[in-house]
Amino acid sequence: MEKIDFDGGTLHRWSCGSSTYLVMPEKGARLINWNLRMADGSVRDVIHWPENADYSKFADVQGGNPILFPFSARTFHAGKIGQWKDNSGAVRSMPLHGFARDGEFEIISIDEGGFTAELQADEVAAAAYPFNYRFTVRYIFEEVSFKVYLRLDNLGDDPIPWSAGHHFYFTLPWHAGLKRSDYRFEIPARKCFTHAPDGSLLSVDKGWDKDTSFGNPANNDRIYTRLKGDTTKFGPNGGEEDVGIRILNDSNTYSTWNAFVVWTEAPDSPFYCVEPWMGPPNSPEHKKGLHSVGGGDSATFGVEVALL
Repeated sequence: MEKIDFDGGTLHRWSCGSSTYLVMPEKGARLINWNLRMADGSVRDVIHWPENADYSKFADVQGGNPILFPFSARTFHAGKIGQWKDNSGAVRSMPLHGFARDGEFEIISIDEGGFTAELQADEVAAAAYPFNYRFTVRYIFEEVSFKVYLRLDNLGDDPIPWSAGHHFYFTLPWHAGLKRSDYRFEIPARKCFTHAPDGSLLSVDKGWDKDTSFGNPANNDRIYTRLKGDTTKFGPNGGEEDVGIRILNDSNTYSTWNAFVVWTEAPDSPFYCVEPWMGPPNSPEHKKGLHSVGGGDSATFGVEVALL
């Protein structure tokens, strides 16, 4: 592992065989880039990071893996976005995707295999999520795969709700001359939803499991859940060079209401996000995929990303 002074911060680099991982652990515990040195000497970016990234607006950069905590995507209360009602009945503000993605973290441990970093909650976090807890992110890097664990320790007596997730930005397409329609995804889901303006889930009833091309605009920003397996994979239509994302089923947050979300920003964006979440968005209101950690207990959401 190497440390690199970069743009006023410290970039950490792990080299694992043909893979290189770049991370800024103190800034949102964010994995910035995963690239792979190919046999012909070329480099393939698996996890996308824009070359012109504005590090002064780090949380807004479309790349890497923003950590979504305590809830993924938008929360609503009674149709009002950016709010949620806690177990006591209090209605509180909640930023989009929570507050960890632009939060400050402290490195707890770091070695040649990865790191663990702990969120340092600020005033915004304390007002939105007033619990006594510890939230840590642990990455383990290997040659053609990595694991990442989100852990919530309840240091108090009252139960703590959460439904965290990941926002992986994958480079796509990753072959010269190909386009999005040359790639497809396979998600083992029984249900597919889209977002309603009031935060409720709208069921997609027909055809969602037939056309799973990244080139189909209708597939953008869809939520796949009621899972019947733990692994999604995506890649070229021929089935070679797939990337797999596995929700680790030894985690105590493993559930059929875990979800995968596919999303991109624009038709010409150089990325497509495939995101493993503990549950669908707005879980505090509709309760699907909402998890709870009892007083003195802990819970972990673990995923593995691998080249298949």
